[in-house]
Amino acid sequence: MKDIKHHLTNSLLMGYAAGTLPEAFNLVVATHISLCDECRAQLAEFEAVGGEVMMRTDAMAMNADALDIALAALTDSPEEVQIKAERAGIFPTPLADYVGGDVEAVRWRRVGGGVKQMILPTDSGATVRLLHIPAGASVPDHGHRGLELTLVLQGAFKDETDRFGTGDIEVANEELDHTPVAEDGLDCICLAATDAPLKFNSFLPRLAQPFVKI
Repeated sequence: MKDIKHHLTNSLLMGYAAGTLPEAFNLVVATHISLCDECRAQLAEFEAVGGEVMMRTDAMAMNADALDIALAALTDSPEEVQIKAERAGIFPTPLADYVGGDVEAVRWRRVGGGVKQMILPTDSGATVRLLHIPAGASVPDHGHRGLELTLVLQGAFKDETDRFGTGDIEVANEELDHTPVAEDGLDCICLAATDAPLKFNSFLPRLAQPFVKI
């Protein structure tokens, strides 16, 4: 996909290649990579380096049942996300496979101000949700207690740092306070993952936070 201006960091790509990210972050990274030629190429380089390191590492003794355990993990793990470049509808293939369809399969819940969300089931390391923000609407101003990845799937939003269009990903940490505002035109649909609760700066969003789980 062309015109992507905001990409994943090297640390996130290396974490994805090494399998050390939470399931929620894996889903966002895989979805972005399926759209972004640049990040997909960078990931391939990290995976090649990792493979070379493994080839040069001395062999270690393993338990007799190590292969059976590894095969069971590959079969049963809910964290496995395949990267495919094809795009059908609004959701790229990794996300569509995860949700079980495109945007019409999403069970939205209203969280206030016209914004809707659906929390996707993942492990406890982080949370991931789909967000539907009406054109022209804003998300309450907030900071971060950890890392937040926001991938735009439709429309665009702006905040104090820049504009983020379809395919762009914003990587926000504890240093960023912002008020994302959806551009006029198309409603903005995003995939957002966080590993800690947000820090809302006004009273009402803080009051509602336990109920919307963000």
